[in-house]
Amino acid sequence: MAMLKAPLTPQDHRRGDPDAPVVLVEYGDYQCPYCAAAEPVVESVLRGFGQDVQGVFRHFPLSQVHPLAEMAAQAAEFAGAHGAFWPMHTALFANQEKLSLPVIFAIAGALNLPQPALRVALEAGTYGGKVRDDFMGGVRSGVNGTPCFFVNGARHDGGYSFEALSAAVLAARAVAGAVDEEAG
Repeated sequence: MAMLKAPLTPQDHRRGDPDAPVVLVEYGDYQCPYCAAAEPVVESVLRGFGQDVQGVFRHFPLSQVHPLAEMAAQAAEFAGAHGAFWPMHTALFANQEKLSLPVIFAIAGALNLPQPALRVALEAGTYGGKVRDDFMGGVRSGVNGTPCFFVNGARHDGGYSFEALSAAVLAARAVAGAVDEEAG
């Protein structure tokens, strides 16, 4: 079983309870149709498990097949630097079928992000390092396609349906609960 080699850091984008017993890490690509299909499922799992699960998103742009994925990831990082990572993340997936540079700028405008600063950041590759760090952490962890999930550090090799991800979260929660009982 592949394990997550890149530990969680303060630079990771997280949603949910920071003290949750289960952490669901996703490596994704904003142009990957499977990632777009997984997004509402991940949202449902996070809502359904409440304080028991924290979600983390890391970039894994497959630039050879998705030429705008890297730029979209950098735009999401730019948004994150302005406190709007999750709204940008959601909007990029929602607009995936028509993703383009003008669409990315339109999303930024709708989120009240400074478009001239976004242009400068994209041209300079300001957030390219963070995207590359996520990607390389995924490579070290055995990610070879998207979406790829890790549940409490172990790669989830099942599907990304609500039932499959929920079963993985339940199993990890049971293990975490057993460890807590042993420690207590």
